[in-house]
Amino acid sequence: MGAVDVGGGRKAEGGPSWKRPRMAIRIDMTPMVDIAFLLLIFFMVTTVFRLPQAMEMLLPESDPDNPPPTTKIFKKKLLTLIVMENDSLAYAIGDDPPQPLPWDSLRPILLDRKDLYGDSVVALTKIHRKAKFESMVNVVDELNVVGITRFSIDKYTTWEDSLLRMANFQTSGPEGLPEPLWGDAQEE
Repeated sequence: MGAVDVGGGRKAEGGPSWKRPRMAIRIDMTPMVDIAFLLLIFFMVTTVFRLPQAMEMLLPESDPDNPPPTTKIFKKKLLTLIVMENDSLAYAIGDDPPQPLPWDSLRPILLDRKDLYGDSVVALTKIHRKAKFESMVNVVDELNVVGITRFSIDKYTTWEDSLLRMANFQTSGPEGLPEPLWGDAQEE
């Protein structure tokens, strides 16, 4: 509420005219403070905070006395995706040598494998430690979009460097790596 205080005019001392009265304006700020606090409380109560968008990964516990059970997988149902240091992608089916795979062709390959073998397709993803985190997220996103639920992420080792070098890929691995024997690597 505002109020205007109008005082009466009075004659200036010694002067012939009346002095113009001053108007004092007084504004009551109480309703505005009430509204500000009501709005503050309203937004505090109704605001929904954004949920963290972190990827949840369940890692198996390592217990040397109780090793995890092994699962047999048919080689033709195993799709290995290798993300190299320069974020390029290669894939291998079973024991076949790796082949280059453009990122935009990843989904058709995954859909093709899913159409052939359904839910029994297993994707093994090996990502170089210097590859971008975004590459891993993109691979996992594509697996989720296609609906391949059986996948794992494994370490990129010198074994993958050997495989890629045998298939004429440029790798940053050390020279003189032993040459892999096709078919020995993933016998299960």
